[in-house]
Amino acid sequence: MKYKSFILGIVGSVSLISAASAEYPTRPINMVIPYGAGGATDISARTIAEPLGDAVGKPLVMTNVTGAGGATGSVVVQNAEADGYSMLFARVGSHSVSPAMKATLPYTLDDFRFVAVYEINPVACAVSPSSGISTMDDLVARVKEGGVSYSSSGVGTLLHLAAVMVLDEFGVENPTETAIHIPQRGGGAAATAVLNGTATFLCTNSSSLANFVANGQLHPLMVTTAEPVEGFEAPTSVDLGHPDLQKLVGWTGIAGPADLPDDVAEKWGTWMSSATADATFVEAMEKRGSVIQLMDPAESNAFIEEQYNTFRALVDELGMRIEG
Repeated sequence: MKYKSFILGIVGSVSLISAASAEYPTRPINMVIPYGAGGATDISARTIAEPLGDAVGKPLVMTNVTGAGGATGSVVVQNAEADGYSMLFARVGSHSVSPAMKATLPYTLDDFRFVAVYEINPVACAVSPSSGISTMDDLVARVKEGGVSYSSSGVGTLLHLAAVMVLDEFGVENPTETAIHIPQRGGGAAATAVLNGTATFLCTNSSSLANFVANGQLHPLMVTTAEPVEGFEAPTSVDLGHPDLQKLVGWTGIAGPADLPDDVAEKWGTWMSSATADATFVEAMEKRGSVIQLMDPAESNAFIEEQYNTFRALVDELGMRIEG
């Protein structure tokens, strides 16, 4: 009799869990943005918030939890209950670059379940119009002459890795030594460094450069895509014979803790399909140089894994691993 009661208790618990999942969501969902206000991740998250909230049918509470290159906010979701009420706006920096470069990161990719990657930000390399550099060939020649520097948003960030990866792909030997790295505090400061001549060039997300390019303040040399990017009159990496650079892109996705239930993940797939089809959202993001490309969970994980492996191989080859 006790055994039977025990079994019935388990069945009852499973039924309650299934019912709770079926009703999900019954309350607001906390959406963690692991970077500061005004950055690429924050802009993407807040732009999709309205159509996504309409699809979800419950309030989305946008919370910026900053620090450690996106790691602080990521850990909050890593350690949250896997019930779908704490989700993360994951980013290329927090979930591709940092895992590849930082030995002491407090999480791995296996600690998260991605429900979607929905935005791709091609990387664009740019210089000041007054630099005398008009093409990637000009830049590479100048680098080989010596004295060229590049700015980034900090050591171990996408911008740091991107400049090195581009130079390596274009045949510059020992790019970590041949060009001088000038880290800044954030992507805006990195662009300003090129504007005021502190640094020669930078390679960063097209969304971060869109306004500078539109205003004629920065001149784009290349975008890391097969197709041209709206607003950037520059050749693609494929045009220039470097198709491998298509792996060098920024992206934004949504993830939950690793044990996020299947039915909750499926609901997110439906909601994201609706949100990314919103014309106002798509138009706003494309004006910022983004490409809206919705990937399902399997596609998202394969894409992130491939990017991570590419970055990790480069980091190991050039000795860029950050041990501290």
